[in-house]
Amino acid sequence: MKVYFDNAATTPLDPEVLDAMIPVLREDFGNPSSTHAFGRKVKAHIEQSRKLIANLLNVSPGEIVFTSGGTEADNMAIRCSVENLGVKHIITSAIEHHAVLHTVEALCEKHKVELHNVNLLQDGHIDLNHLETLLKENTHALVSLMHGNNEIGNLLDLEKVSELCQKYQALFHSDTVQTMGHYKFDFQKLNIDFAVGSAHKFNGPKGIGFLYFNKRNKIRPLITGGAQEREMRAGTENVYGIVGLAKALEISYRDLEKKQKHISAIKQYFIQKLKENFSELKLNGDAEDRSLYTVLSVAFPPSVANEMLLFNFDLQGIAISGGSACTSGSNTGSHVIRAIGKDLDHAPVRFSFGKYNTIEEVDFAINYMKSLFSRVEA
Repeated sequence: MKVYFDNAATTPLDPEVLDAMIPVLREDFGNPSSTHAFGRKVKAHIEQSRKLIANLLNVSPGEIVFTSGGTEADNMAIRCSVENLGVKHIITSAIEHHAVLHTVEALCEKHKVELHNVNLLQDGHIDLNHLETLLKENTHALVSLMHGNNEIGNLLDLEKVSELCQKYQALFHSDTVQTMGHYKFDFQKLNIDFAVGSAHKFNGPKGIGFLYFNKRNKIRPLITGGAQEREMRAGTENVYGIVGLAKALEISYRDLEKKQKHISAIKQYFIQKLKENFSELKLNGDAEDRSLYTVLSVAFPPSVANEMLLFNFDLQGIAISGGSACTSGSNTGSHVIRAIGKDLDHAPVRFSFGKYNTIEEVDFAINYMKSLFSRVEA
């Protein structure tokens, strides 16, 4: 049996999404910037997709810019806030994705922007009282806090943070890569300035994402050289990806209740079996309360098995992660686990679940873990 428990890294392409992309791949090859019929037909695919996404998020089509993915969208939101909107202070946390952390570091060095890290609570959640203190003390601020943490799964109270930002006239950017397509968003009701999505996190194609930016913020393009994307992002558009992105988000919203129920049941069953069979295991973050239903971070106790843990799982056909896939090649350890003060002797392993996972796969993984650790202890 092959088991894929790394859905936070990427998800399998939904067959319906592929079906939507294939006609465009086969037949519609025109450049969307061309004014002839070939180009106009392809341009129509882009604008229909933009309108679909905008309707799902309850925003205007002009507030959606297609990008190469979440990292570019995060960069655009943060860099344009500093370069176009007069941001002097950036308030973020030590557990953000490196798309945010490295961008903020670069801006602080180049533009002399001041960085302020909000405190974390013991369970890894953001200390909202400290966030308010920082907002009181620092004007012209951008708050950049992710909605769902990609390693430990903690969820941010977007409504509360947006209220605080509105109260203190701060901009609010949230990396919603892990939650877009897994929760419903209404950006008319939620006071947020920037949010991002990446199709491959919700069963769409890789290499395509988008930035939502509130139209009250007048920003200039991060990538220049052409008038594409309504002059907001130069470069010939990834038309097939855009079509797949829109279809994947449409399917996610259509099947959301069913998907949430199914994946939540998988996660809870996994937690139950872990507790029944491995008394020394610990769960990182707020795994059973305010957390992503797709992500579970487990801390394995010190053992010789830990040294080859991911490798052994892989040999058995079980795909898991030691943390973010974007840093899987690093040997520095998880910056998230370090930031929340967890014992680094306990090997952190991320299991992340998707709509194609089954209870049988959980049982297979649990039985292998029992076998692995019993062999080591013997």
